[in-house]
Amino acid sequence: MTETIRARAVLLDMDGTLVDSTAVVERLWFAWAEPHGIDRETVLSVVHGRQGHQSMAIMLPERDHEINLRENQEMLATETDDVDGVVAIAGAAALLKSVEALPHSIVTSADVALMNARMAAAGLTVPQFAVTAENVSASKPHPEGFLRGAELLGVDPADCVVFEDSGAGIQAGLAAGMRVIGVGKHAAEHHPTYLVDDLTQVAVIPTGDGFELRIG
Repeated sequence: MTETIRARAVLLDMDGTLVDSTAVVERLWFAWAEPHGIDRETVLSVVHGRQGHQSMAIMLPERDHEINLRENQEMLATETDDVDGVVAIAGAAALLKSVEALPHSIVTSADVALMNARMAAAGLTVPQFAVTAENVSASKPHPEGFLRGAELLGVDPADCVVFEDSGAGIQAGLAAGMRVIGVGKHAAEHHPTYLVDDLTQVAVIPTGDGFELRIG
């Protein structure tokens, strides 16, 4: 069944939505968690979609946050250098091409260097506009990043559609008052507005006052 969504802007998460970085993310976070005695299931339930320092704070709530901030910078640098196994999500290149002339932005918990490294590794072009870790004071699931993206594009949040895969990201998009297209099998657990297996199930049709997204 095909569903049609009218919108004026698209806000795109990166990891898990445009690029599949699962292998490197889990490899590095499991290595970080092991000396702290944190099990893999806990790591997987926390780290996806969030900025690293917030994930550390959740898993080590008694630790000085300055340590989290320092280790997060080290983690970001390591992730930027390690793109082994990073590939594009099916349909990502075509979707980016189809919104090229329309208002759109990446909204990611990565910093600029990591965003550029992973998009390049996946063979994807970075859009003109991006909201990264440097631009926000609060990590997903806080809606700040998506609201900032809407502001950057000059579009009302209600006229934006978010593409997200993680629970934290889906919560952030919904909290921003936006419709959310969940990408991938795990997205269904977090109750997005719509759901697709991957981005090949999305078509973008420009209209006079915006565009339509046809999914299914």
